[in-house]
Amino acid sequence: MLELKKKKPVGRERCVLVGIINKEQDEDKSREYLEELRFLADTAGADPVHLFTQKLSRPDSKTFLGSGKMEEIKGIVDAESIDMVVFDDELTSSQLKNIEALMEVKVMDRTNLILDIFAARAQTSYARTQVELAQYQYLLPRLTRMWTHLERQKGGIGMRGPGETQIETDRRIIQQKISLLKKKLQKIDVQMSTQRSNRGKLSRVALVGYTNVGKSTLLNLLCKTDVLAENKLFATLDTTVRKINIDNLPLLLTDTVGFIRKLPTQLVESFKSTLDEVREADVLLHVVDISHPSFMDHIDSVNKILTEIESEDKPTIMVFNKIDAYTFEEADEFELELGPKNYDLEHWKRTWMNKVGERAVFISAQDKNNIEELRRTLYKVAGEIHAARFPFNTFLY
Repeated sequence: MLELKKKKPVGRERCVLVGIINKEQDEDKSREYLEELRFLADTAGADPVHLFTQKLSRPDSKTFLGSGKMEEIKGIVDAESIDMVVFDDELTSSQLKNIEALMEVKVMDRTNLILDIFAARAQTSYARTQVELAQYQYLLPRLTRMWTHLERQKGGIGMRGPGETQIETDRRIIQQKISLLKKKLQKIDVQMSTQRSNRGKLSRVALVGYTNVGKSTLLNLLCKTDVLAENKLFATLDTTVRKINIDNLPLLLTDTVGFIRKLPTQLVESFKSTLDEVREADVLLHVVDISHPSFMDHIDSVNKILTEIESEDKPTIMVFNKIDAYTFEEADEFELELGPKNYDLEHWKRTWMNKVGERAVFISAQDKNNIEELRRTLYKVAGEIHAARFPFNTFLY
């Protein structure tokens, strides 16, 4: 167990975070996932005070962790008046039911926490509809745990029947709601598709990347707009499209929702139209927070989702952002000689990171450093596409 905080900020729930260590994720990886879960909990408005991990070949089918570890967590929950227990992996209906009965406090998993953040962040009717659909899809197989008050009633004729009837009634209501929401999203998808087709033949550029890597900040910088940009996970849910001109080349630049490891499948399905902006883009700007110690894992996570939506082969510019915040944890002789303060753009280009992908640009969107090189690179890549699309145009790139 690792202690994080003791004081509870006003109006925030105290929670403990729980994860496992297995062959897929060693202790360091598990700690990293829990740190990301801590950031998610903080974004949702909770105050993580402890981290718990246990080495398991596979999660326990009843309580996720072993009985001894669960009793340890229960002791902390009772002793420190913890409001909520958050698990890093998705829990089944029976696991949720059993853990809530043991802990006697609110229990959430990573998927539910992400959905809660999305619900709080959704601003437009379209985004709210997408999130609502994902929430109902998550809720449907977990209805049984909502009726534990009926199971606790002992004796009495017909006690079991009403509980089952109520569950079935709720299941039908939710299934009907899911059907209506899907139809509503289908209509919106048609409208969005029509809007995209009406944009003409302008080259489309989509900003993709892990959540909180600076995509919205970069959009504001390139387009001179004022899109919300915060140091929080999933600050942007709604797709933002802006027209920009790089010299004599007009482009449509799209900011999309950030990706994350263990992204709930319900959200991938619900945000289909948002991901269509990526599918239909001509060029991808894959933004990476190079200051994050696990930025290569973030790149892999984004590439995995791009593969799932059949967009991995698009022309891509790797945009390594936040070079101003980069620090060396395990510096080699070359890095020690230079030191972080002397790591200029020429030195960045001599690193192995410059060979990630076909094209790499190192920038700081916050400090507006090396933005012109990014513009030149984008001009060349998008210009080649424009020239192929309009072979008789006098456009020069």
